[in-house]
Amino acid sequence: MEFSDLPVMQMMSRKMSWLSKRTDLLAENVANIDMPGYGARDLKPVSFREMVRSNRTNEAQAPRLTDTGHLAGTMPQQPFAAVEKADEFETALNGNNVGLEQQLVRLNETQMSYQMTLNLYKKHIDMIRTAIGRRR
Repeated sequence: MEFSDLPVMQMMSRKMSWLSKRTDLLAENVANIDMPGYGARDLKPVSFREMVRSNRTNEAQAPRLTDTGHLAGTMPQQPFAAVEKADEFETALNGNNVGLEQQLVRLNETQMSYQMTLNLYKKHIDMIRTAIGRRR
């Protein structure tokens, strides 16, 4: 079994992917800060509960097929959904509701979450290496 097949690693990889896509979307918001009628967008937050539920039926955790009578259930991964999210704090006369301060705060939160998830990923790799006797 590879590290990437472990459920905890898959969840952390998915979280980092979500954070990366959120960074792209927030950067797009900032890039369109002066475009008339542009609405600020954000990604739908990832629910930890839903992530764990969807991972239960993931192939990595499914029982090994040792008999042809066994069933293998899988669930397709859902792509991250962008949601229109209006900033109620400010809307320009041209209909643009992108607030630079709010976008920068969200970018900072996203960067901190990404760094925390990356550190957790590294710690899990180190624990596995220690368990199998391969320290750095």
